[in-house]
Amino acid sequence: MKRFEDYLETINRRLTQLLPACTYDAPAVCDAMRYSLDGGGKRIRPVLLLECCRLCGGDLDAALDFACALEMIHTYSLVHDDLPCMDDDDMRRGKPACHIAFGEATAVLAGDALLTEAFGAAANSEAAKKTPARALEAIALLARYAGAEGMIGGQTIDLESEGKTIDLTRLQTMDRLKTGALMRAACEIGAVLAGANDEKRTALVRYAEALGQAFQIVDDILDVTGDTATLGKPAGSDAQQQKSTYVSLLGLSAAKQAAQDCTAAAVKSLAVFGADAAFLRGLADDLMKRTS
Repeated sequence: MKRFEDYLETINRRLTQLLPACTYDAPAVCDAMRYSLDGGGKRIRPVLLLECCRLCGGDLDAALDFACALEMIHTYSLVHDDLPCMDDDDMRRGKPACHIAFGEATAVLAGDALLTEAFGAAANSEAAKKTPARALEAIALLARYAGAEGMIGGQTIDLESEGKTIDLTRLQTMDRLKTGALMRAACEIGAVLAGANDEKRTALVRYAEALGQAFQIVDDILDVTGDTATLGKPAGSDAQQQKSTYVSLLGLSAAKQAAQDCTAAAVKSLAVFGADAAFLRGLADDLMKRTS
């Protein structure tokens, strides 16, 4: 989609501008940050933020640094997720994981720095200057969904569940936090920065929740059906780490149906926006059909 490509170009250009230029004698951490952030990610979360802001009549230029902040947080989470003390993955996005390329200690620091820079980008954004009350609410949401009540909480459940069989309710809770929280952050922050009314904000939250669940189910499916070269990360790692997934609990066929059902729910939630939500509907469909 052309709009997606336009968003991608804008986001990548601004991310390059926002990354700090290390002028002291230890630039390794900045090199590791750039290496991870330039790793060819899909940029789904910042694209969602910008599109939801647009859909609600907001200022995309003012929201751009929030979109980049969200991508920094997502990237830091991947850097830390790959560490030996977490999932212990050697590959990410088709190249050596940050801790393989730069060492474990530098990878930890690079992740910490990306998280810190993210909040600096949000606090110094055009949105913070033009609509400070909205920006403050958006920063609070960013912290909430990235923290123990969101992504970090989900990662904690994930670690505690390794080698165990958990039930579907527990799995859904984990994925709602670990995967879904930053998608909800993207859609809800986009709505907040645009000053959306409660009806539209609620619709976008429901879209994000269903989309996040569908996204994780497809991830679980691809871990079984995909290959390492296509995925850009080790295939079959869930089974190797003895993780409960939608495939292990439901079976492959039922997992595919669940992904379709969640995608349909995401699309349905956008009714209030009419034809103007065509991009988000198409994105949900594309993410369900993705191969990596």
